[in-house]
Amino acid sequence: MKYRLGIDVGGTNTDAVILDEQQTVVASIKTHTTADIEAGIDHAIAGVLAESGIAPADIHWAMLGTTQATNAIVERKELARVGVIRLGYPATVAIPPYTEWPDDIVQILSGQYALVHGGYEYDGQTLTIMDNDELREVLTGWQGKVDALAVVGVFSALNKDQEEHVAAVAQETLGADIPVSLSATIGSIGLIPRENATILNAALYKVIKRVTRGFAEALRQRGVNDATVYLCQNDGTVMSLDFAEQYPILTIGSGPTNSIRGAAYLAQKKNALVLDIGGTTSDIGVLVNNFPRESSKGVEVGGVQTNFRMPDILSIGLGGGSIVRQHADGSVTVGPDSVGYRITEQARCFGGDVLTATDIAVRLGNAALGDPSLVADLDDDLVQKAAAEIRRMLEEAIDKMKPSAEDVDLILVGGGMIIANGQLAGTAHTYTDSHGGVANAIGATIAQVGGQYEKLYQYANVDRAKAIADATALAERQAVTAGAIPESTQVVDVEEIPLAYAPGDTTRVKARAVGQLK
Repeated sequence: MKYRLGIDVGGTNTDAVILDEQQTVVASIKTHTTADIEAGIDHAIAGVLAESGIAPADIHWAMLGTTQATNAIVERKELARVGVIRLGYPATVAIPPYTEWPDDIVQILSGQYALVHGGYEYDGQTLTIMDNDELREVLTGWQGKVDALAVVGVFSALNKDQEEHVAAVAQETLGADIPVSLSATIGSIGLIPRENATILNAALYKVIKRVTRGFAEALRQRGVNDATVYLCQNDGTVMSLDFAEQYPILTIGSGPTNSIRGAAYLAQKKNALVLDIGGTTSDIGVLVNNFPRESSKGVEVGGVQTNFRMPDILSIGLGGGSIVRQHADGSVTVGPDSVGYRITEQARCFGGDVLTATDIAVRLGNAALGDPSLVADLDDDLVQKAAAEIRRMLEEAIDKMKPSAEDVDLILVGGGMIIANGQLAGTAHTYTDSHGGVANAIGATIAQVGGQYEKLYQYANVDRAKAIADATALAERQAVTAGAIPESTQVVDVEEIPLAYAPGDTTRVKARAVGQLK
């Protein structure tokens, strides 16, 4: 029997599950996330192996969903020094790189950038001729000053040849091991947001190396030596460790995505609203044809505006560890602050002195946690007001994310789902499962390998069918590069978006493909 091991690291809990070849949950465990993330992963691996009784040698695939990349950007930790080369001089000098970035992160990344000749017009013609001497002069001046490069060309979504040429020259000048991020393979259309995403991707290479090597080492220490190892992407699929080291930014937002995919698996639903209540936040997403709905808006990460792919998620500061307060006027608020992973030390039902949303659920008899006698003396008025506030916050968030005015099916998951009391307004039917508390780890474990490709085509010059065939073939190739078995790949989505402002019937074609794990 070949088993899958999946781990998801959240701000409050680290969850682990083992699934068999029929994708049935064999064992699951929920442990507290530790200050040392690697220690928490190790504890989770050890715990789920012990609970299942499965030999480590029988684990053939291992997946990890992690917030390390997001945390590094938000907390400004372990980021690499990045040199930014923009191909677009002199047309783009009005808005230089790092415009509207927070000053502190610019200083950490070194702030090194150069605008050089190159780039394309909107119709594919060359903007200005590249100058190799200019390029080498810039790169030579950065020796010892940068750890990674971000290369961004004007309209490289039409043609990425110039960006690839810069990468080749950079590796000749700075060494073959210099990490180079190309905007054509990372962001969508829109020069500045695409540039921002590319810079962040380059900045994360140290972080992702520590994560990939730490995960592999944790598995080795527990005897899981023969498993193929993957990291979760934010579109509900996984990628190999080598691919993750090239595109670490694709791990951002993978946590909520895993929950949505896990919820779909548990409820056997392809279309629904998913409410994942954790210890600190509640994340609400939309399940469309078995995958998370993708956001149509640019995503801000750590104060930096980007346009790379992300699931459409609404997060509110409400979870099982959210602190409940009654104010002088009698009103009650819940959150947004939380006791987080210290809930078993600080919550009232566990002998602590902080009143949390979990205490309210225990007092109402909705959960058998801790010692119910420790919350039996809570004032009824306080309890009812807190419960009403929790319900209001959840119903308001659901209303914002519903795809229509009709009542929708709701899949309720997450370790904090006990705080959702009764049927919520706007929902037709609520699905729950005994494994709902570890839906995020399940989502990581059932994932296929994914690849996505996006490019601008001018249908006036390229036959539409040929353009779509090209984009889908490139998406399938991307899935194979990410670790899929070549003959197993299939295209699951193709999207065409005409660009009204561009000539030649210019259309943005985006294709997504998935494949089986190796």
